[in-house]
Amino acid sequence: MQITVNGSTHQLDVDEDMPLLWALRDELNMTGTKFGCGKGLCGACTIHLDGQAVRSCLTPVSAAVGKSITTIEGLSKDGKHPLQKAWIEHGVPQCGYCQCGQIMSAAALLARNASPSDTEIDNAMSGNLCRCGTYPRIKIAIKSAASQSAAFYNADRTAEEATS
Repeated sequence: MQITVNGSTHQLDVDEDMPLLWALRDELNMTGTKFGCGKGLCGACTIHLDGQAVRSCLTPVSAAVGKSITTIEGLSKDGKHPLQKAWIEHGVPQCGYCQCGQIMSAAALLARNASPSDTEIDNAMSGNLCRCGTYPRIKIAIKSAASQSAAFYNADRTAEEATS
């Protein structure tokens, strides 16, 4: 099976029903995506599949063939995605375990809604659990990132156009 992760193509010799989470972590050694509950309830394993936030613990590898997978490692080329910067600026993480999934869900939200309301943020993030209770700081960081996302995406597009 061939899958594309963060713009790179990988050939995998695994069972087609293997959860994508294990293909990423065990086969490709991409450990940014975390195992949480294994039932799609906590969101720690959230990745993007063709830009949509999905739970990689429930998604079989076969469902990713021919699609674009983005993990936390691929969110930005230099780790300077507005959400990553906002997470640091607002001191969001405590234990940090759920944060990759939180950021991936927030990135999917901002990709489809550049200026989400509090309710839209609550709805988009409701499937991501944080045992440390950093929800208020997560919301502040998402709002902060939303105010900077347009400039980030425009700069990213300009850099891509310059190299092509």
